[in-house]
Amino acid sequence: MKTAHLVVIGSSNTDMVVKTARLPRPGETVAGGQFYMAAGGKGANQAVAAARLGAHVSFLARVGSDLFGTQAIENYDEEGIDTELILRDPEHPTGVALILVDQEGENLIAVASGANHAMTPADVDRAADRIREADAVLLQLEIPLEVVRHAVHLAAQAEVPVILDPAPAPENPLDSDLLREVTYLTPNESEAERLSGIPVRDETTARQAAEKLLGAGVRHVIITLGAQGALVAWAEQMLHVPGFSVEAKDCTAAGDAFNAGLAVAIAQGRPLLDAVRYAHMVAALSVTRLGAQPSLPTASEVVQFAQSLAVSL
Repeated sequence: MKTAHLVVIGSSNTDMVVKTARLPRPGETVAGGQFYMAAGGKGANQAVAAARLGAHVSFLARVGSDLFGTQAIENYDEEGIDTELILRDPEHPTGVALILVDQEGENLIAVASGANHAMTPADVDRAADRIREADAVLLQLEIPLEVVRHAVHLAAQAEVPVILDPAPAPENPLDSDLLREVTYLTPNESEAERLSGIPVRDETTARQAAEKLLGAGVRHVIITLGAQGALVAWAEQMLHVPGFSVEAKDCTAAGDAFNAGLAVAIAQGRPLLDAVRYAHMVAALSVTRLGAQPSLPTASEVVQFAQSLAVSL
């Protein structure tokens, strides 16, 4: 299998996590939790996940000129990620995420974006050559939308596949000019609802949402349905791809793991449905462990997982 060359454009955060018996209600304090810190941010999670899966990853991001920013870059270097495109911002701190995780693996997350929201289209222009040479470009929505739009347009002009993870869910639907240049859109149920205006509750409503998004110009829509797998839609076809059953401990980075697995598999030239199955395996492994980046599996671990399931890669 060829080495995938990816450009990941997105956020870099430091995650501060409290593991609790249950998630608190508004105004309530739940005591007795376990605290730990970990590197996070959707862009960073996806960059690290793709690198562990064997891809050559160039990561475009902004971090603060602070200890968290220094630690983040050192961590990416250790993962083998190309950090030349990461900018140190002298005015804004590194992003921070506060995360609560209950014993069922469900979570609540609040983010202080910091330097992530200081990214500009000019930052993307610095990465133009890397984007044009990439096998695929992977983005999320924890950075300014104008930056995402510019990067998507640049990649589309170069005929480089674009994978857009529309997370966190945007306040307003994405415009059709942007969507027409996205090769693969990968919303979860709530994000698909926000983008399409159709409440997604099951496979039937997911199909309706996918039809609307395809109508807006997206070439492929992959709606992730948690443990139920994913609905994959393109042209006149819609297929349900089942996921893999595991005992979940923490779902924090499951979507990031899925998107990284999908991007790597697509960049390697795998057929779409095979790429989705591979992404499912990466995500399934990630939810069996605590933390965002600490939970992300290596390529060899995915191979072992597939062998344990008697599933072909």
